[in-house]
Amino acid sequence: MDQLVTLMGVARPKPERAQELMELLLSFVEPTRQEPGCLEYHFHEDPEEPGVFVFYEAWRSQADLDAHLALPHLRDFWERRMDYLATDLEIRFVNMLSPHGH
Repeated sequence: MDQLVTLMGVARPKPERAQELMELLLSFVEPTRQEPGCLEYHFHEDPEEPGVFVFYEAWRSQADLDAHLALPHLRDFWERRMDYLATDLEIRFVNMLSPHGH
């Protein structure tokens, strides 16, 4: 079996684009959860820093994550991300140590 790929990310939007970015990123949640290989996909707002968004993703394999990132709407977002962001996305890949139920 391939190694699970898990990541956490932080998006710090420009204040005037925060609502728009939140709506855009929320629109990605349900379609992403339906993708083959998506085990977990969660989107949060930091209660200590309202308007700062945190996401958590777990994928069955790197190939599944790569397929997700190659989708047209995500390629478009990646190219335009700095239109929304005050600083670039902070992405941290992590190794899951607890057993996954799938």
